Amino acid sequence: MVLKKISKSKLTLAFISIVITFFVWQQGLRDSLNRPSVTFDISQKEQEIAELSVQSIPVNLKKFFIINDPVDNINKSLSEVSFDELTERNKIIRIISSESNDHIIYKNISKDFENKNFTLVIDEIEKKSNNNSYKPNSDKFDLFKGDRFLYHLLSRKFDFDDSSIITKSFSSKMFLKILAIRLIPLLTILLGSIFALKILWTTISLKKFGWQEIKALDLELIDMVLLIAGGFVVLGEVVSPLFSISLVELFSKNISNELSQSLKIFFGYLFMAIPPLGIVYYQIKSLNGEFTFKKDYLQFNFLPIKYAIIQGIKGWLTIVPFVLLISLIMNSLIDNQNGSNPLLEIVLNNNNYLSFFLLFVTTTLLAPLFEEIVFRGILLPTLSRDFGVISGILVSAFIFALAHLSLGEMPPLFVLGIGLGITRIASGSLFSSVIMHSLWNGLTFLNLFLLRT
Repeated sequence: MVLKKISKSKLTLAFISIVITFFVWQQGLRDSLNRPSVTFDISQKEQEIAELSVQSIPVNLKKFFIINDPVDNINKSLSEVSFDELTERNKIIRIISSESNDHIIYKNISKDFENKNFTLVIDEIEKKSNNNSYKPNSDKFDLFKGDRFLYHLLSRKFDFDDSSIITKSFSSKMFLKILAIRLIPLLTILLGSIFALKILWTTISLKKFGWQEIKALDLELIDMVLLIAGGFVVLGEVVSPLFSISLVELFSKNISNELSQSLKIFFGYLFMAIPPLGIVYYQIKSLNGEFTFKKDYLQFNFLPIKYAIIQGIKGWLTIVPFVLLISLIMNSLIDNQNGSNPLLEIVLNNNNYLSFFLLFVTTTLLAPLFEEIVFRGILLPTLSRDFGVISGILVSAFIFALAHLSLGEMPPLFVLGIGLGITRIASGSLFSSVIMHSLWNGLTFLNLFLLRT
């Protein structure tokens, strides 16, 4: 590594950027501990879909899909959480599915509900607890037809027919969903494990790993500091949101909260990407005296397109078992992990199709392209050139995981970053790691989409 003379202004900017980045990332990681884990909601949604699909599951398959009563599973999960920490919907689900008949508790609880429809349910449960033969008119619960699982629970509690809402076709649709939710990850893990074993066998047999040529830009480590700390964090994560949020709020006064939220994320990502990409443009231009799109500065290596896509798919399949394994280990070691990406909860509970489309574009197109340019297009080759390929992959993966500001998700993101780095260098194509990143986000997005009822 040849050290070049660095200007004082560059050093000063780098130092200030590092200091600001330290405080921003420290605060971001601490704040992530106060964000609830979306794992609980995902698990509950899956159990709700399982319950709604029961009548359509073939008898010989029920033991594979329904091990225990889904409603009992939900009630057990909810009972393990402090009642005050539950959402109003989960509070009412816990009360309906509970065997308790303490109407005094119900009376006290009903005073705290903001949703007066839930108060009506509490009143009906209290009447039934005082008189077990009491059977209310089912029309009273028509207000809940929009929430099919809750309506189904009420039909179980008060013994009325819900077949007009939980139709055979709807139940079949839920069965197809639970089938996809359970089988897609299993098939992915199976194929990924085969690819991983094949790569391991090939590496052991040849006693080497097939790295492709790495063409790093003629940039120094201080340029990486200015790109990541200065561009990605200070300008991208601190300054840009001030403009993107203000812009959306200015034009979103008469639109739904869901769409407004999605627009903030979409434009937030666009605005966040502009400063780092602007710095990349300036850095390349300062090296070559010009910037032309005809030159492949970052080794995108689109062609042959079939090879690049196949390498991306292989990389995605191979890393899935390892990321999921780390996630399982983390879940077994730490109960109720906090710090999930808030975007996951937004996608899970979103019912606006335009909003959903914006989130899809952001997570599967914008995020992979932008993040791969920064972390695997520029940072990884520079680190690999100066410190070796293995160190380059590990350090860039760590910074990638850290940049997501989610303490609970750092270990699986670190493993994902390693997989993306290996794919980038093994294929010799940045486009392959973009495909791999897009597939990873796409699988997560698909799973959340399927969980919507």
